[in-house]
Amino acid sequence: MTLFSASAPRPLADRLRPRTLGEVVGQDHLLKPAGPIGRMVTSHRLASMILWGPPGCGKTTIARLLADQTEFHFEPLSAVFSGVADLRKVFEAAKQRRVAGRGTLLFIDEIHRFNRSQQDGFLPYVEDGTVTLVGATTENPSFELNAALLSRAQVFVLNRLDDAALELLLTRAEAESGKTLPLDADARQSIKAMADGDGRFLLNLCEELFALAPDRPLDTTALAGTIQRRAPLYDKSQEGHYNLISALHKSVRGSDTDAALYWLARMLAGGEDPRFIARRLVRMAVEDIGLADPQALPQALAAWETYERLGSPEGELALTQCVIYMATAPKSNAAYTASKAAIRSARETGSLMPPMHILNAPTRLMKGLGYGKGYEYDHDTPEGFSGQNYFPEGMPRQQFYRPPERGFEREIRKRLDYWSKLRAQRAADPDPE
Repeated sequence: MTLFSASAPRPLADRLRPRTLGEVVGQDHLLKPAGPIGRMVTSHRLASMILWGPPGCGKTTIARLLADQTEFHFEPLSAVFSGVADLRKVFEAAKQRRVAGRGTLLFIDEIHRFNRSQQDGFLPYVEDGTVTLVGATTENPSFELNAALLSRAQVFVLNRLDDAALELLLTRAEAESGKTLPLDADARQSIKAMADGDGRFLLNLCEELFALAPDRPLDTTALAGTIQRRAPLYDKSQEGHYNLISALHKSVRGSDTDAALYWLARMLAGGEDPRFIARRLVRMAVEDIGLADPQALPQALAAWETYERLGSPEGELALTQCVIYMATAPKSNAAYTASKAAIRSARETGSLMPPMHILNAPTRLMKGLGYGKGYEYDHDTPEGFSGQNYFPEGMPRQQFYRPPERGFEREIRKRLDYWSKLRAQRAADPDPE
């Protein structure tokens, strides 16, 4: 068993694991001497931290190298496989190490998978310096980690590896293997796109290709038929879900049709429920287009109904059509703003009664009290507009809805201006007779 283990080949990603922080790719903003982690290493004073970034960007490697370069004992745990008992053992050993004058770097992979009470269990040991905590997570710490834990640790955001970083990994892989990747120029770009910013996944693809050893360099089509594309990074229950719908919503609001189509495609490719997208399209119609194009809401509802009738993938075309319609429609949030302003005013003014002249008087008593007295039936006026006051008595007139000079609301604004003029004339001469 020992001989077999000693001779077992190591994966390429493990053989290329950086030996110093300077060899880590794509994270210079944190690791260079002037960066926040770089400064810690230079001073040999590590603070507890949370490393937040996508898969394959170097979180585990950075934690190991931090321990190596500061001579801390490295204690790795996975939140998936570890529990309270494992933590207790780690903390007891760390206490003994501390007495001997050596610090412990406790690395917890996927720290977001520990529940709230387990996270609370770290606090005393982090606070008194028994351990220096380095947690790694792919999820937004704001949502997944206790506020108390976050207040005791710095959060560092790691970048998704860009094209230059991935190209450097390809070069290192070729140097380590002593071979050139069997790819033409376009396929070399494609393999980086397939990795989707994940350096570990890219090196695993390289290992497949080195083992394949084709007769001639592969083009993009041959590459796609040979190796597996990485599934898009998208978790429908986590931050990616909210990030992408936010990107779609803001692209529609910004009238960037092509960007909106891209984010729609990303969500569908990631497995998002099209019904969720349909609901959000309805929201966009009433929040960002409103009466600038009164057909936006019927379009959104029709797209939703069409999807319900056809299902996937045919019904997804209706969502695409709706996105195009709304991205190219005139935009207005006047109704949305008016709604918020009216709600705010209603809360501030409390239980003011409507003016007596617009109250019905179904009983003799109510009529005797003045209910309905002085009410003018608008249809009986020459303009079809009486101009009476409908706000509570003593409350100044408010203007919540302010339509812009865009789309159909340009016509609405003309009507409001006309009625405002008639209202002002009536106020100046309440009894023209």
